[in-house]
Amino acid sequence: MNSIIEKDKPQFEKVLEFFKKDITSLRTGRAAPSLVEAVKVECYGTKSDLMQLASITAPEPQTITIKPWDKNILKDIERALQSSDLNINPVVDSDLIRINFPSLTEESRKELVKILHKKLEEARVSLRSQREKTREEVITLEKEKNISEDEKFQALKDLEIITKEYNDKLKEVSDAKEKEIITI
Repeated sequence: MNSIIEKDKPQFEKVLEFFKKDITSLRTGRAAPSLVEAVKVECYGTKSDLMQLASITAPEPQTITIKPWDKNILKDIERALQSSDLNINPVVDSDLIRINFPSLTEESRKELVKILHKKLEEARVSLRSQREKTREEVITLEKEKNISEDEKFQALKDLEIITKEYNDKLKEVSDAKEKEIITI
């Protein structure tokens, strides 16, 4: 693999990792702590991810419980969950919060798959954007006579290989998530 392409490989990896993290918030048939971990809670004069303020567990397939480390922020967490785009209704139960997730309907599953495909396309656009940046670097290096024309063509060939590899990885992750969503 060409050193020019190797240098930019971490950027391709970042696109893949971001996509993986981005789709964890998509609901599947089971309630998972990752659905609420990144919800921003305003407390102590700052915004923090929920996972930094409480322990989050899924004791049952349709339920998530959130136990804040400081009971004084229960209302802040409840407010943040209600205002999140997750469309959930948290229930405060003494010193913890319960969230019950109803089973997904056929219609809601289809909607989640649409959202997944939209996120996949956004990731692919990021990948293409990174490919273009790297491609421009290679062409510039050749114009400045830092690499030969043969090295340029080899680098561009390697670039297409790595782009296809990461596109395939994105598709693999997406297919696995889609299977999770549609499985009842």
